Amino acid sequence: MSDASLPPARVPAEVRSAVDAAAGLDAVVRAFAADTGTLHFLRSDGLLHLAALHGQLPPPVLEQVRVIPVGKGMAGACAESNAPVNLCNLNDDRTGTVRAGARTTGLAGSIVVPVRADGNVVGTLGIANRSERTFADAEVDALLACAEVLARFRATAPCP
Repeated sequence: MSDASLPPARVPAEVRSAVDAAAGLDAVVRAFAADTGTLHFLRSDGLLHLAALHGQLPPPVLEQVRVIPVGKGMAGACAESNAPVNLCNLNDDRTGTVRAGARTTGLAGSIVVPVRADGNVVGTLGIANRSERTFADAEVDALLACAEVLARFRATAPCP
């Protein structure tokens, strides 16, 4: 981020005061100067369901991210490992984590962090930029803190 980087574990007031998952995600995307974002929650079927989206995704990619199996793609890998997945440029991924459709989004610098409640993964929060970007440790800590705040929407978030 720029000189306006968030200090570790600081959650912007707009995230704390959000009235729903979409407003919370919008506030996170703005706070991190990102171009897009997704918020998924685990449902009783054991899959990650899209609860909020900020920005535009190509229709085929949107269909792929509506429901994500744990272990698949960046969000699924994050949920499975209970750890952030941080890529400077998802188009250069050689690990196999990034799904082919993700490369059609025009996004590069991406990160997905687990959304936790009582230490358990209940979802994932992802943000991305069109340009390459490596998220600093302080930014990862702040994003994790934001994710923890957004966990409160897991029971009420619609699955668009």
